[in-house]
Amino acid sequence: MFLMFSTSSGSTSFQSVICRLQHQRKVKMRQKEEITMVKPRKINKTGTTFSGFGGGRKEQTWGCVKGCGACCKLDKGPSFATPEEIFENPDDIQLYKNMIGPDGWCIHYEQTTRTCSIYSDRPYFCRVEPGVFEELYGIDGKRFNKEACGSCRDTIKAIYGASSKELENFNRSVRNSNCKS
Repeated sequence: MFLMFSTSSGSTSFQSVICRLQHQRKVKMRQKEEITMVKPRKINKTGTTFSGFGGGRKEQTWGCVKGCGACCKLDKGPSFATPEEIFENPDDIQLYKNMIGPDGWCIHYEQTTRTCSIYSDRPYFCRVEPGVFEELYGIDGKRFNKEACGSCRDTIKAIYGASSKELENFNRSVRNSNCKS
């Protein structure tokens, strides 16, 4: 599966994250000038971490869902960031562009099976991992799960629609992963 945070070393490139990150950078700049309130984190008896003052909202844990492939649609249109906006390295830009097939999908994505033909050897930018998010988007490890989940949802909605079985499967997977301790 190819995720939208990508370069030649193997990570993921969610183009929808760029807009979100630009907004977050603006917010960070404002926060440096203002006093912000930090929400307490609570851990219950089972070890599940909650965030917020009420402690009722579980933190999401990102996980790839088999049979989705939304991130493998590399040419998503004008509402998503371009490779030039994602990558600084010209080699990464070229590799990303070379992976785009005539239909906008990654040339390594098998649409009939919804799998990646080079999964174990995929570029670093095709990998949803904390280090990749940090390098490409400046997202630290503490925010990785939240940002990865949000990016997946945005990408799935853009590719398959807000009422798609792919989005339903992803949301169910995220909810179920939170129940594990």
